[in-house]
Amino acid sequence: MLGAVVFTYGMLMSFVLSGASRNRRLSQPNPRNLIYVGYVLCGLSAGLSVMLLASAMLGRVPPVLA
Repeated sequence: MLGAVVFTYGMLMSFVLSGASRNRRLSQPNPRNLIYVGYVLCGLSAGLSVMLLASAMLGRVPPVLA
């Protein structure tokens, strides 16, 4: 299950980054959906990093990663 989530996250992230770089190269604005998905992925990354940092400080591994 974790593998499918990581794969989906990676595909969405590569789509957002390639779309944003293409739009920057062509000097076009990014569509709103691309911006929203980028913000959601950024929030997920930040939330996961805080959760993993907290679990490392407490010395416990989350059940999802065990």
